[in-house]
Amino acid sequence: AWKMTTSFSMILVVKPKKVRRKLFLHLRRRLICVLSVFFFMLISGCDYGPEIIEISGKKFGTTYRLIIVADQPAPADLSEIIESELNKIDASMSTYKSSSEINQFNRLNANIPLNISEHFASVIEISENIWLESGGAFEPTIGPLVDLWGFGPDAKSDKVPSDSDIASAIDAVGFDAISVKVAMSGTTLSKSRPVRLDLSAVAKGYAVDVLANLLESYALPDYLIEIGGETRVSGYNPQGKPWRLAIERPGVRGGVSHIVSMTDGAVATSGDYRNYFELDGKKYSHTIDPKSGYPITHNLTSVSVIAHSCAEADAWATAMMVLGDKKGLELANALDLAVYMVINEGQILKSFNSKAFEVFKDPNSVIPSAKEI
Repeated sequence: AWKMTTSFSMILVVKPKKVRRKLFLHLRRRLICVLSVFFFMLISGCDYGPEIIEISGKKFGTTYRLIIVADQPAPADLSEIIESELNKIDASMSTYKSSSEINQFNRLNANIPLNISEHFASVIEISENIWLESGGAFEPTIGPLVDLWGFGPDAKSDKVPSDSDIASAIDAVGFDAISVKVAMSGTTLSKSRPVRLDLSAVAKGYAVDVLANLLESYALPDYLIEIGGETRVSGYNPQGKPWRLAIERPGVRGGVSHIVSMTDGAVATSGDYRNYFELDGKKYSHTIDPKSGYPITHNLTSVSVIAHSCAEADAWATAMMVLGDKKGLELANALDLAVYMVINEGQILKSFNSKAFEVFKDPNSVIPSAKEI
């Protein structure tokens, strides 16, 4: 358009008046035509919107899913990059792989250091922080008790261990035995007595965070990432609205207990309604209290935690299940944690939440406060 105007100005100097007018009208029509086509292309381009990318697969004995709202091209091999990152975490923290870092550490004798990866070191740091803040309710060395009750990698028959076996297992539990040393050459991990790590209560959440950081490194800030129910979102969904996440109602009937609306953060849920066994009419949960050595007996049946990182939400959900509704809610309010709890009172489910959870409530969520199982 600029060149056209310049040519017109040069011609205008040498042409007679009538010719100038005809030429002016002709060029004006052409200019209007060009601008109309440009405007139509601009408006049409807006209708296409961002690309919606969906990636899914299986890892850590569960499934994973990503929904990415991409307003610019994503790497062509993004699914392979994601799979590679998940494989690194699996090779580091899976208790089902004999060659994993965590199993190498668990086989070591006391006071022998092990060089660990950045992933492993990050999860140990997160675990230590929440172990301290929860007063030991989150216990990453709970493995011996979990195995004793038949909920570990080597499943056993449903039976109640003896008091002496439980006491012996408790002696082999304690994150205070773990020592981390950071040097220029790398990070090492050791233990002052024979304890074993089990990071299953934080590893999936950490994997979600790793994928979130990966997407953001590619300038893809609008996404939903979910691994085995642990979820993190950022930005807006394909409709350009905040992500709406459903919190599952405990019990065999399932359904939705509550809906949260958010544009940044993670949600993790822990419960005792799926993984348990019954013996002589009594139910034994897979959630073990590290201090008593026995499965939890309070009436808290499900807890969901919202946090900035999914690893933190994952670990805190486990800690809250151990603490129970009263102690857990008190701690959540003291630490400004967003927590949603469901308790079982006489086969009636009742829900309540911490103060920090209020801002995440979806105004369009109409869920009854009590529901018969």
